[in-house]
Amino acid sequence: MFKIFGRNKQQKENVKLFYKTDMHCHIMPGVDHGSQSVEESIEMLKAEMAMGISRVILTSHTTAETFENTPETLAEGYEILKQAVEEEGLNIELHYSSEYRIDEYWDQLYNEGRIVPMPGKFLLLENSFVQELISIDELMFDLSSKGYKPILAHPERYSYYHQRRTRYQKLHSMGVKFQVNLLSLAGYFGGGARENAYWLLEHNLVDMLGSDMHSVEHAQIIQHYLNSKEWAKLQPRLEGRIVNDMIK
Repeated sequence: MFKIFGRNKQQKENVKLFYKTDMHCHIMPGVDHGSQSVEESIEMLKAEMAMGISRVILTSHTTAETFENTPETLAEGYEILKQAVEEEGLNIELHYSSEYRIDEYWDQLYNEGRIVPMPGKFLLLENSFVQELISIDELMFDLSSKGYKPILAHPERYSYYHQRRTRYQKLHSMGVKFQVNLLSLAGYFGGGARENAYWLLEHNLVDMLGSDMHSVEHAQIIQHYLNSKEWAKLQPRLEGRIVNDMIK
């Protein structure tokens, strides 16, 4: 009896990202509404590695009332995960910082000198989803004058900018780097965020991409998008413009 070769085609290998650093994710266990266990964190890191990521900056939320993290709680979560990574034998480099919501708790931590920047003094900041902070220009100037390098997290998701896109250009011209979510490009946050993300890309206002993954399911959505024709068309236009790997 003859064997029929080629009937089961080999599954196509997943597409990998062209940069090595994910600088926005919620993989640290138990400190926000991202990963809720060390086991889940390990699975999320394995998903990062499958996408070609070898360096992860853990950016758990720090927000008033909901996730009032401190340098101590972030350091504790980092050490727990780092030990688990070593025990699992994963070849991935970890750093930690936070995604700081600009609110009254941020003001307190900043005034007390108790913020945790990324390597190179990069700082991931989240604006309000309701309205733009009145004094955001002054804050970004103050941070820059103190040697910090502010990054605005997912600017495409702030709906109040959709009809005021000149604000994007003003903030970016001040030296604020913009980080867009891969989940937004994939349509996870809706058509408005996706359209705005592509507008920012078309106008050369995107400096960094982040997974912003809170779960393994998020990682699966991102991987599906990376395997799409849409990403294949977009990627060549982004290479050389995305500077995630300069955070060091």
